[in-house]
Formats: sequence, C-alpha cells, structure tokens
Amino acid sequence: MSTVPPWTIGRLLQWTADYLKKNGSDSPRLDAEVLLAHTLGCERIMLYTRFEEEPNDAIKAAYKELVKQRSAGSPVAYLVGKREFYSLPFTVTPDVLIPRPETEFLVVGLLDAAKQHAPTADKSGLQIADVGTGSGILAVCAALKLPKARVTAIDVSPAALGVARGNAEQHKVTDRIEFIESDLFAKVPAAKKFDFVVSNPPYITTAEMAELDRDVRDFEPHLALEAGPRGTEVIERLIPQAADRLVAGGKLFIEISPQLHEAMQKILSNEGHFEPQPTINDHGHRPRIIVAKRKPG
Repeated sequence: MSTVPPWTIGRLLQWTADYLKKNGSDSPRLDAEVLLAHTLGCERIMLYTRFEEEPNDAIKAAYKELVKQRSAGSPVAYLVGKREFYSLPFTVTPDVLIPRPETEFLVVGLLDAAKQHAPTADKSGLQIADVGTGSGILAVCAALKLPKARVTAIDVSPAALGVARGNAEQHKVTDRIEFIESDLFAKVPAAKKFDFVVSNPPYITTAEMAELDRDVRDFEPHLALEAGPRGTEVIERLIPQAADRLVAGGKLFIEISPQLHEAMQKILSNEGHFEPQPTINDHGHRPRIIVAKRKPG
C-alpha cells in the first residue's frame, strides 16, 4: 500500500515552484522561497537547513493562501510587505511602487554629485528634494548617506507619504526629512530652494501601460506609473518647476525609460534653464538617469 509523502519544506518548495511557473511567474523558485520564509518567519537562506522539516497545518494553510495570491498575479513584495533597495529593507504596500534596481543608479548619481557640491565646507547646507517620493527610498537613502543634508519628500498621495514616513522611522531619519503632500512643487513653500532635485516620476505611456506584465499593470498604482500618451507629461511639468527651485549650479536627476532619452534632451534644451550633463546608463548601457545642471540666473 502506497503512502503519500509528507509535505516537507523541500517538497513544498518544489511543488510551489512548478505551480508558479505554470502560472506565469518569472522567478518561481525564488517566489516560493521568499513566501515560505516569510510564512515561517525565518531568513530565506535558513530554508536550506530545514528541507526535511514538515511545517504544521497553520503554516501550510497560510503559505497556501500566499501562493494562491501570487499565482493570481499579486507581487511577492506586496504579499510579504517589504523589498530590499540599495541593500536596505523597505516596507512596501499597494499604495506605492515596488522599488526597482535601476533606481539605485539615481542614488549613486546623487551621492557622487553631493561629494563635489557643498554650499558650506561641512556640507551642512545641502538641501535635497525627492519629488514623487512613493515609499521614500530616495529620501531615506539620501538622509542615511548624507547625514548632514536635509531632505524634502514630496508626493501627491497621502497614502504613499504614510509609507514613506514609516520607512523613515524604521531607518531613524525622520528628524531630517520633511514630508509634504503636493502635486510636484505646488504646495512647497516658494522660498525653499534646493541643491538637488531627484525624481522617479511616472513615465510609462498609455500604450505601454496596456502591455505591461499583469503583476505591474493590475497591482501597482497607475498614478505612479502612467504619465500619458507621450510618457513625458509629468516630466514636462516637473522641469520648469525644478528650475525655479534649484540654486545656480544645482542638479536635477530624473529616472526615465530609455525610449524617452531623445525626447528628454529636447525638452531640457527647449526649457532653457539647464545645462545637460552626461546621462547615467544602467548595466545594459541604456540611458536611465537624466542629469541637468541649473544655469545661473
């Protein structure tokens, strides 16, 4: 008489990886491991020492529910409530975009520029605006890596600002970040000037939005993704506002889709207040971060 083998951690992972692969996951084994480690309350690496362990029924039921939601397209980061960015943990919810690796190039560009741009000898005067802060990853990284700088985190979504505040609290930088609910700079005091403006704005075109993977299209906030038919609609409003807020010699950093690079160069040239700087490319040598320097006057 045959017996059904027990649902050990090893067997659960193998079955789940096969199941998620059939249901459209691009990283089925990784998804299975992240979800099970979350359910068990352990680090993912620890699963490899526990393959023969059989979880109790409550754990298996909770894991089954997460797998069900993942197979329906819900992103793993939302299911576990967190995502790593720049080697730091951040809370994420469906109110904010899930951090992407390419946005780390914006952090690197900002930090490199900050080393060379100091309004005072001790850099205590650096003022940074993060426009469309979302989960607060850029604002928090700036505050952590530039401990004497002051950061203004701006977002039109109060729910997103709530997530950003929570991440600032987690990383103990709330004393140096001001959170402002605003459509771009509309509600930021006019007298407030910045050495750097950074932004990961919506830049997906309406046509591209319809073609995105369901994980993104059906679950991540469209407000933070879709710009309009051209993909540059939000950026076109941001650039002149940033020109008004940047000090002479200050720099603007904007994450873009590689397809928008040529259009972005024309927009900056037509605006007239910026000197284009070398674009920061991603690991695939695609243009990813537009950099521009505020002209005097």
